[in-house]
Amino acid sequence: MSERYSKSEEMLERALQSIPLGTQTYSKSKTQYPLGVSPFYIEKGKGSHVWDIDGNEYIDFINGLASITLGYNDPDVNKAVIEQLAKGVIFSLPHPIEVDVAEKIIEMVPCAEMVRFGKNGSDATSAAIRLARAYTGRDHVAVCGYHGWQDWYIGSTVRNLGVPLATSKLTHTFIYNDIRSLERIFSQWPKELAAVIMEPMNIAEPIEGFLANVQELTHKNGALLIFDETVTGFRYARGGAQEYFGITPDLATFGKGMANGYPISAIAGPTYIMTLLEDVFFSFTFGGEALSLAASLATLNKLQREPVLEKLREQGMKIANGVKQLIVKYEMEEMISISGHPEWSFLNFQDIKPYTQWDIKTLFLQEMFARGLLILGSHNMSYSHSNQDIDVLLQAYTEVFPILKDAVQNQSIKGYLRCQPLEPLFKLR
Repeated sequence: MSERYSKSEEMLERALQSIPLGTQTYSKSKTQYPLGVSPFYIEKGKGSHVWDIDGNEYIDFINGLASITLGYNDPDVNKAVIEQLAKGVIFSLPHPIEVDVAEKIIEMVPCAEMVRFGKNGSDATSAAIRLARAYTGRDHVAVCGYHGWQDWYIGSTVRNLGVPLATSKLTHTFIYNDIRSLERIFSQWPKELAAVIMEPMNIAEPIEGFLANVQELTHKNGALLIFDETVTGFRYARGGAQEYFGITPDLATFGKGMANGYPISAIAGPTYIMTLLEDVFFSFTFGGEALSLAASLATLNKLQREPVLEKLREQGMKIANGVKQLIVKYEMEEMISISGHPEWSFLNFQDIKPYTQWDIKTLFLQEMFARGLLILGSHNMSYSHSNQDIDVLLQAYTEVFPILKDAVQNQSIKGYLRCQPLEPLFKLR
């Protein structure tokens, strides 16, 4: 057992007796954190920093899987939640704050004329697909990116255990920045696609005209275009990636950072489509839970009031530029690259025989965790990331990149690793 992570490992062993996988989320589990060199449980967070249950402090660049936009324990969000808590959490009738948050989203998001709330991104994307199927009278959908755990999407991945084959056959995957891959789906299933749902951007920038071409092709074939803005919403721009790229979808879904970590999601779109949700069943007890709505209203107001997104972009650019310089300095272009948007950028590891990218990434994680950086390979920026945080991150890269280079060039990764290499969950991007 690792001395640095002893309490985490003891808690994981205990958790595995009562919780499958030891936690609720694959991306927070032992499938992503190598046993023996990783923390597994966080006790508290403040700003850009978190502390694990062993007392180790980290600068967090995961930020609750990009759900933390402002920083942990943001005072404005805390104040709003505490005030709402004194009034109540859930009631026998709707609370007016449902209307307040819906109106705020309509004010900010180009496609939004009406809004409904969920608790997870999967709620919103599944509602959007059900709504698109009801509106078009069609069953098939085309997908690009990650859209949650529900059958209609996850059945199209290798994590399809328990999903009926008939459901899986209705979902078809196309390739980002490859319009022909989407054309082939429409050709194979003419007049049968209800919707094209996609992340407007993740790792790669859209090539010129790609999003517009997707929209044109989708509408030409009588389908709806859905932007899954679970991550990009209220992060790329105040109105999301649709505002940033100037492409207004028929429907859009939001989650993650719309409430700085509180559980809420949303589906938004024009009135002529959204009114169908009066008949399309999308209803659950906690859809109007007031604490998360209070957190969302405080978060969205702060995004409008303060230069949150400007700082995210500025600080993210410092990281991207610094990483690019270090990759060149250490001549690691064949091993590592950086891509994505400054607010949500990715380190991309490449296979270099005899090693896979997962061997290299495991060593990377081992060394970064040991230096007090909580990171999985992406930089999920928050308003609380300071210049000092970025300096510490880049200094860690200055130390870790040469270790990775030496381990690969001299085929000595096993000598460096104090754990077993990770294995891929499933490839999305």
